[in-house]
Amino acid sequence: MAANKSFSRLRSAFYIFTRKHHNYCVGIIGAPFSKGQRRDGVQRGPDLIRAAGLVQKLKGQGCIVKDYGNLTFEDIPDDEPVGRVKMPRAVGRANELLAGAVHKVKSDGNTCVMLGGDHSLAIGSISGHAASRNELSVIWVDAHADINTPLTTPTGNIHGQPLSYLIHELHSKIPILPNFSWIKPCIAAKDIVYIGLRDVDPEEHYIMQYLGIKTFSMTDVDRLGIAKVMEQTCEHMFSKVKKPIHLSFDIDALDPSVSPATGTPVAGGLTYREGIYITEHTCQTGLLSAVDMVEVNPKQGRTEDEINSTVTAAVDLLLACFGRVREGSHKPDYKIPNP
Repeated sequence: MAANKSFSRLRSAFYIFTRKHHNYCVGIIGAPFSKGQRRDGVQRGPDLIRAAGLVQKLKGQGCIVKDYGNLTFEDIPDDEPVGRVKMPRAVGRANELLAGAVHKVKSDGNTCVMLGGDHSLAIGSISGHAASRNELSVIWVDAHADINTPLTTPTGNIHGQPLSYLIHELHSKIPILPNFSWIKPCIAAKDIVYIGLRDVDPEEHYIMQYLGIKTFSMTDVDRLGIAKVMEQTCEHMFSKVKKPIHLSFDIDALDPSVSPATGTPVAGGLTYREGIYITEHTCQTGLLSAVDMVEVNPKQGRTEDEINSTVTAAVDLLLACFGRVREGSHKPDYKIPNP
């Protein structure tokens, strides 16, 4: 009798879970932007992810989907570096446009999916999200910390700096840059969790320690296992107030054996299963409010298979954000279209 009652409760819980997670309203915005870094091709990411059937597959698992299309970014001539920072005018203007678009998606009542483009776009995505939801929790899944400031960056590429512009505690460390005056810090260091780090600059190590940011490097993932990492991530984020979650997922967080077509691959990354577990678990919190999927770059794939693998992984990660369960999944048969 007790076993029957337990099974009945389990079945009811599963029914409620599937009903709840098959009614997402998803708003997709494409941001084909590449000037936060130096490698051409990353601007093709949004169209490739769509061509892999993202919209149809989301609808197939019960989501209500609105595709807002791609943003059009203006070309800014004579965008000379300011100090070490490269292409500041283009990056600043693009992110201002993206922030407005994300705010619109959120105002329409949707969970926002931003398809990049390079990771400098998180400036606009998180800013626009915060403008509609005030306080956020941020899960940053990446091989890199992306928290260099304009004064510490070794490369000058803004895709390695986006978090520094957004964190309240770093506001005094950010110099004036053209087209950046609209940016207001909108997240607290205590509300950020890193997962997957394995290529961090010394200055970034210092910044993260100074701010006390919660981090799970790949060493931590290996030691704890991804289930414990996600358990501790949620314990940290929800210890006081449960805030909407912004998941910013750089495809280079996955191992290059899974997602080689990206600009800065680093060996020893998350497995496909670990990546999917992160997005599944984030979905199950019921607090996911926006997702970035960035740094898919077909020009960095050496073969069609490498490109397909990277794009398919990006799609699968997004599907898991919105209730897809692996027990009912199947291997995608996506083939990249000719350019």
